[in-house]
Amino acid sequence: MRGAVTAPTVGIVGAGVAGLHLGLALRAADVPVTLYTEQAFADLAAGPLLNTVAHHHPMLDRERQWDVHFWPAERHGYGAHHHHVGGTAPVRFTGHFTHPSCAVDHRLYLPRLAGAFAERGGRIEVRAVGPRDLARLAGSHALLVVASGRGPLSGLFPLRPEHSPHHTPQRLLCAGLYTGVRGADPAGVTISIAPGAGELLEIPLHSAHGPVTALLFENLPGGDLAALASLDHRDDPALFAKAVLEALRRHHPATAERVEERDFGLTHPLDVLQGGVLPAVRQDWIDLGGERFALALGDAHVVVDPLMGQGANLASYSAAVVAAEIATDTAYDALFCERVARARE
Repeated sequence: MRGAVTAPTVGIVGAGVAGLHLGLALRAADVPVTLYTEQAFADLAAGPLLNTVAHHHPMLDRERQWDVHFWPAERHGYGAHHHHVGGTAPVRFTGHFTHPSCAVDHRLYLPRLAGAFAERGGRIEVRAVGPRDLARLAGSHALLVVASGRGPLSGLFPLRPEHSPHHTPQRLLCAGLYTGVRGADPAGVTISIAPGAGELLEIPLHSAHGPVTALLFENLPGGDLAALASLDHRDDPALFAKAVLEALRRHHPATAERVEERDFGLTHPLDVLQGGVLPAVRQDWIDLGGERFALALGDAHVVVDPLMGQGANLASYSAAVVAAEIATDTAYDALFCERVARARE
C-alpha cells in the first residue's frame, strides 16, 4: 500500500551541486524538501579531494539569487582563459571574460551550502540509499529526485545510446592541489593542449589552505602521461612531485615556466584525485510504481566529460530548471516528468 503524503514534499537523493542547488531553489519557493546523503558533511569536509571544478557566471548568478554566493567571484575568482596549443607550431592566446568565474574546493563549498539549506528549513538525513530503498522513499514524498549517479545507484536510469557512444573513459585523470605555481597574468585558467598526450587545466582555486593552484591532467589512454593516473603519491611523495614536474616541462610549458621548484608540491596528501570518468547521458526519469516517479539529476542524468569543464555548471542549470517546474506544478506524474525532460533537453 502506498504511504500517505501529507504535503507535496520532494525527496532528493544525493548532496552534490545538483542536489543542493535543487534543494535551495525549492526552499526559496517554500517547497518542503528532504535531502538524503550517505556521508555527513563534516566527514566530506575532512576527506579527499572531490574535484577541481570551476563555476561560471550563470551558475554564480544562481548562487547570488539564492544568497549562497559565499566566495565573491570579484575577490576569489578570475577573468580569463590562457590557451596554449602545443605541437610543431605552438600557439598561445588569451580570452577575457565579460564576467568572472570562480573555483572553490567543494569540501568547503558543499558543507557551507548544506548549512544554508538546513537554516532555511530543509531536512538532511544521513543514510545510504540503494535501489531497493527508492520505492519506500517515494511513498514518503510526492516526487523523488535522484542526484547521485555513483555507488549502488549507478546505472539506475537507462543509458541513451545515441548520446553515449563511449564504453571507456576517454581521458585518464590526475588532479591535485599544489603550491609553488605562480598564477598567470591576468588571473585565469591555463588550458594547455599537448597533441598525443592530453590536456592540462591549471585553475586558481580557493581551498582550506587559501589560494592554491589546481592541476588537472587529462591524459590520453596509452599516451605519454597516462601513468600519472595510477602513480601513487603516498608511496613516494618526492617521486610523484618529480613526475608531475617532468610532465609539465615536456608537455605543458605555459605552466612549467611559472613553477618555483623549491616550493612545488601537493598541499596535503588528501589533495589528489586520480581515475577516469565515462561520459554518458541517461533517461530523464523512471516509474517506481504506485504512481510514483524518480527524476534523474546531476551525474545520475548526465556525466560530462571533464575535458568540457562544465559538469557542475550543467548540474546547477538542470537543478534550476527542475525546481522551476516543481514549483509551478502539484501533480508529479509521468506527464510532469516528460515536461521536465523537454524543458532541460
